[in-house]
Amino acid sequence: MENTKPWVKIVIKIILTAVAAGISYFWLLMVLIFSTMLELNIVLTNIGYAIVPVLLLLLIWFPKKKKLFIIWGAATAAFVAAAVINVIWVQYDESLTINTTPNISVHEYLPFDEESKIVTLDHEASIKIEGDLPVLDGAAAVFPVYSAFVNAVYPESTELWDGVFEYNNTVGGYKLLGEKQTDIFFGAYPSEEQIADARAEGTEFVYTPIGMDAFVFFVHKDNPVDNLTTEQVQGIYSGEITNWKEVGGNDEEIVAYQRNEGSGSQSMLIRFMDGKEIMDAPSEQVNDFMSGIVEKVSDYRSKPGSIGFSYRFYLEGIIKNPDIKILSIDGVAPTAENIKNGSYPIVTPLYAVTYEGNDNENVQKLLDWILSDEGQYIIEKTGYVGIK
Repeated sequence: MENTKPWVKIVIKIILTAVAAGISYFWLLMVLIFSTMLELNIVLTNIGYAIVPVLLLLLIWFPKKKKLFIIWGAATAAFVAAAVINVIWVQYDESLTINTTPNISVHEYLPFDEESKIVTLDHEASIKIEGDLPVLDGAAAVFPVYSAFVNAVYPESTELWDGVFEYNNTVGGYKLLGEKQTDIFFGAYPSEEQIADARAEGTEFVYTPIGMDAFVFFVHKDNPVDNLTTEQVQGIYSGEITNWKEVGGNDEEIVAYQRNEGSGSQSMLIRFMDGKEIMDAPSEQVNDFMSGIVEKVSDYRSKPGSIGFSYRFYLEGIIKNPDIKILSIDGVAPTAENIKNGSYPIVTPLYAVTYEGNDNENVQKLLDWILSDEGQYIIEKTGYVGIK
């Protein structure tokens, strides 16, 4: 820029100053907004994003000051090093994270798809549902089951989210059933709040058990604890037991993760606690610039000090993460045999939930078929335990 006219240099400097100041202001604003929501390493990284451009202003206006260049270079190098460490830490943390939120790749379990993972009958089903097709919905863990029902007895033109075959998960699914916008919801027993909300709409749920599953607790595979008693688990989730050494494990703090209110597994935890108050759950908020600020329930993390809960089929049949270990409860493992014979202490029915007064005759026809040998075959082969 030696031959550039002085006024051009000034204009360029002003433009660069505005850009640098704008970048710094943006990241500083992000720090102020989200400093209470994000983890410390992320906050410090964002502070670096704000500071480095400000230091660049010194080079813009005083380019021949060697000391300033050294200061800027040192600060930039320190920030780059911190940013690299942060990336490594985030990747490490993610490697320990087990996502057991109720989300599956539904496109892997679609009906009438040769590549689908759903269970199929080796013969034509004994019935076909035609005419007024019941609107089906369900929880994530049960999607492979009722998708297989659709595949067996619904018209081949049926597609996901076509008004007949729906997937809105437990919270949304029970809301729609309570509003009588769907006919059958497949999943766990609803929460008291979901029942009350339905009754406020004038809806009374009707429950048809169609299978069984185990409610299970899991830890990291490196946790030496293999078994807990019912009382110990209740003590952990009430906050009375806070260290693994109290239950035969390492001297390490217990981090007991939970699910969002209204989810099938959280509702099951409340019933399992048998009136004992559940302690506040650890939670984290994630800043997503693409979709806005979304408050999320904490993922279960497979760190040795953590414990989480879910359903046996969801963990073993869908998640299949080798880094977690399902615990025995009261000395009994949640195997299919122990679920069927009732020796595992936390067995829960899998329900087809309808509502009183539904005049669609195909609803009962479908329920009767689900309880038949063909319907039970699908339930068993999917990974649940049948009720026969």
